[in-house]
Amino acid sequence: MTAQGDGATVDSACARFRDLPSVHRVLEWPGVVALVEQYGRTLVRHEARALLEQGRCSAQAEIVGEFSEEGIAHALRERIAERLAPRTKEVFNLTGTVLHTNLGRAPLADAAVQSLERTMRSAVNLEFDLKTGQRGDRDWLIEDLLCELTGAEAATVVNNNAAAVLLTISALAGRREVIVSRGELIEIGGAFRMPDVMKCAGAKMVEVGTTNRTHVQDYSDAIGPKSALILRAHASNFVMTGFTASVEEAKLAEIAHRAQIPFVVDLGSGSLVDLVQYGLAHEPMPQEMLAQGADVVTFSGDKLLGGPQAGLIVGKKQWIQKIKRQPLRRALRVSKLTMAALEATLFLYRQPEQLAERLPALRMLARPQGQIAALARRLAPMLASVLGPAFLVSHAPVQSEIGSGSLPGQVLPSAALVVRPCGGGRGSGAKLQRLARAMWALPVPVIGRIADGALLLDLRTLFDEAAFAAQLPALRAAGGF
Repeated sequence: MTAQGDGATVDSACARFRDLPSVHRVLEWPGVVALVEQYGRTLVRHEARALLEQGRCSAQAEIVGEFSEEGIAHALRERIAERLAPRTKEVFNLTGTVLHTNLGRAPLADAAVQSLERTMRSAVNLEFDLKTGQRGDRDWLIEDLLCELTGAEAATVVNNNAAAVLLTISALAGRREVIVSRGELIEIGGAFRMPDVMKCAGAKMVEVGTTNRTHVQDYSDAIGPKSALILRAHASNFVMTGFTASVEEAKLAEIAHRAQIPFVVDLGSGSLVDLVQYGLAHEPMPQEMLAQGADVVTFSGDKLLGGPQAGLIVGKKQWIQKIKRQPLRRALRVSKLTMAALEATLFLYRQPEQLAERLPALRMLARPQGQIAALARRLAPMLASVLGPAFLVSHAPVQSEIGSGSLPGQVLPSAALVVRPCGGGRGSGAKLQRLARAMWALPVPVIGRIADGALLLDLRTLFDEAAFAAQLPALRAAGGF
């Protein structure tokens, strides 16, 4: 009897769904005509067809309400709005990782944003010399700035540091040998492996030393007629301690120059200022590497430098010119937008006294813990009142990390909102996941991290306190708390 009843229900539903109107008829309804005027006939017709197909002979009657004109028009409007909603959204990065690769790394300075807006809205003299009327090289926008800030003789830029390393090796060591310590055969996020880069660049990798100890003699013994360069790859995302040994950059430069080959340093993070003055550990700088004899240095634009994604290559003119002539460079070049943002960011370094105030990445890294803790004390009661008795909200000291392979091993004293399910026990993990998803669904999604049975919202990177607090009441609707 039950099966027959269920079958009758399904048959009835299918009969109702078969009575759905045609796409042509739907497009003539006044409410849908308004959508056509707003979004265009092509999109509305496509979404109407998809909506009606989804409704036919399915059990999802709620998709089209009661199949009324009003119900279908409303569902169609929501569907179109969802289709056109931007997939890239501003978020609050409260993960505790300041330069989070998955969240876009360094936010741009206001000056860079303004430069981007100007550049996007009009034609610009990207490769046009306004003095001679001749075609120019887009590197002219930033080359003198990079040389001024690093002491290099020449510079160029590509789309990220991986590309900078690939291009450099391809231009200077194609079909020849690159000497590198075994302890520097790094892998970073996204399965970027130094051996793979060597292979793609057409060079043969010659490993020297051991994983933990490499000496001067190891490099000297590896020099041969096919040697093209010596590479130093700065450790990223890990720290090696204990029984270790490595060769200083000045000594590596001496070995390379004696063999008449270049010494190349892949710095990765690429800070242009000494971070010690901001209470951080020292990060090797491009200007230091060049001063110690490096011929070419590569580093990132969107990590400690605080600019857009880019791979910066600086060094001796003879080698940079050879890199610029490599045909692969055109495939890796950056757009006018990257150039505009990078130029504006580099200009900020000409006024170092104001850098921490104007550069968001540095402002977040140098933020005092006391200021963060005070923010946590203000926000904790607000969040507790929204979540109600289901959760216990407190604040506590935590440790942030810099991220993106920058200053591996260093942590920053910070403070976080700590949210735990009341009572604990079974189901507490599911409650935290539900809360985390509710925060992702806010108008400006909030991204925290779950650890030790709690949702942690590290406030080191939160500067717009008002915007964060204003949307907290929306959690009630989003999560049903």
